[in-house]
Amino acid sequence: MFLILGVTASGKGKLAFSLAEHLNAEIVSVDSMKVYRRMDIGTAKAPRQARECIKYHLVDILEPSESYSAGAFFEDASSAIGQIRRRGKPVIAVGGTALYIKALLHGLFEGPPADEQIRAELRRRAQARGLTELHHQLQTVDPQAAERISPGDAKRIIRALEVYRITGKPISSLQKQWDAANPLYDWTIIGLRREKAEQSIRINARVKRMIRQGLVDEVKSLLAEERPLSEQARCAIGYAETIDHLNGRTTLEEAVELIKKNTRRLAKGQRTWFKTFKNVNWLDIEPTESPEKIFNRTKKLLGEIP
Repeated sequence: MFLILGVTASGKGKLAFSLAEHLNAEIVSVDSMKVYRRMDIGTAKAPRQARECIKYHLVDILEPSESYSAGAFFEDASSAIGQIRRRGKPVIAVGGTALYIKALLHGLFEGPPADEQIRAELRRRAQARGLTELHHQLQTVDPQAAERISPGDAKRIIRALEVYRITGKPISSLQKQWDAANPLYDWTIIGLRREKAEQSIRINARVKRMIRQGLVDEVKSLLAEERPLSEQARCAIGYAETIDHLNGRTTLEEAVELIKKNTRRLAKGQRTWFKTFKNVNWLDIEPTESPEKIFNRTKKLLGEIP
């Protein structure tokens, strides 16, 4: 079983496809936004042609009006892995949603149950004063969590503050219980790592490409649907900024720059998370390195792959 991880726009999706093709494997997506149907451009899903060649799991499984959670992911991923193994095929998991990767490696963090009264109060504060204020509060009580959580990720900000209110402890300290956990499966973990400056260039280029491919029209179409976008889908990077633009709060140019900025911030948070992961076979990628060369280096790294 193989797990390919890396920050957004690192090239892990292409590597996963090449490896799956080579091994006749199936792919499990470890991404909190690729689960949504019709959210294609902004989530950088594998092209439809690739998904017709290789079976992908946990892609296009929900309507954008629905919510998803680490718990739901863990159940769905476990089911998918079981199906693939019963078919006698190799499993390749790929993604950058760190919380989901943690769940896949070590199981779920068992925090306190939800307190709807606290959640409702935090949601009201977010609506009245803005999500930025809640993120600033999180920086005060739990700077480690604030560094990992995007300022636009309402669900995770509210959950982190909720846990602090209930337990009096930062959620980041409680999550350390994972570090001592035994892996649930025998994963071979491959990490793609690029220099920060090069990664930023790739992120900026991807955002420009998304705009050219029609991200604005994709968001318009989603907003026109009968059922409104869930809070989770609405807050996704690329979608939140485009929605603000369509509502007249920013120009398109401003929205594009915000998407770039927020994606770079996401990458920073992912790097912080990934430093805590153990037994990762890191590949340091050069700026001019082709996907084919990365694949060949991966085969050489793994050795046992013919």
